[in-house]
Amino acid sequence: MKPFLILQLRPEADASDDEFEAICDKGGLAHSDTVRVRLDCDALPEGLALEDVSGVIVGGGPGCISDAPEAKTPVEARIEAQVLELMPEIVARDIPFMGCCYGMGVLGHYLGAKVSKDRFGEPVGATLCQMTPDGARDPLLAGLPETWQAFVGHKEAVQALPDGAVHLVASAPCPMQMIRTGQNVYATQFHPEAEAADFERRIAIYRNHGYFPPEDAERLVAACHAAQVDVPRQILKRFVARYARR
Repeated sequence: MKPFLILQLRPEADASDDEFEAICDKGGLAHSDTVRVRLDCDALPEGLALEDVSGVIVGGGPGCISDAPEAKTPVEARIEAQVLELMPEIVARDIPFMGCCYGMGVLGHYLGAKVSKDRFGEPVGATLCQMTPDGARDPLLAGLPETWQAFVGHKEAVQALPDGAVHLVASAPCPMQMIRTGQNVYATQFHPEAEAADFERRIAIYRNHGYFPPEDAERLVAACHAAQVDVPRQILKRFVARYARR
């Protein structure tokens, strides 16, 4: 199988490793089925050709694409520039793409939508998602329940549907939970790779990153384990199954 290119944006090694394992596990991917690039410490592979991969999966991260350039660390600025460097070819050629969390900001920004902290920031935990009529017809979502829970926790969001994009999934706190442009380029605000145990570890890692008061960590962990979050991983698995090429 042609590998999936997995681009990771988390500068914390433990969080990055944990996310990579979660993507592989929920996507049904062996490590050998992937090309993993940690953009915080590695550049895009020399001579990377997107026709040589089955698709591109972008993980989450603590950076915000809406932050002013002077507010971004050199690592955050480099990560953002490398991801955005790929977007013209991905969108123009309709290359299979799944942007998770930060990937929603990347795709929305590239398509000209406003990404900001003005509205729709989400507390850490599970949120109730609602499929739109277009979502119910989408190949990655067809046949799934009309409503389901997903794990979120974000400081910024796409403020309105980008021109030419299709709105697939909404939630009350954040309307743009999943979008598609073309036929194959997707992004989710929620974390399709995350289950309760994954979020428990992230809560510990990001306890002091401003997502929540540190003293709330134990309460958030308990709430995550009480939530029923099983549909999002099916979306990631369907993405891998649909686009795996030999």
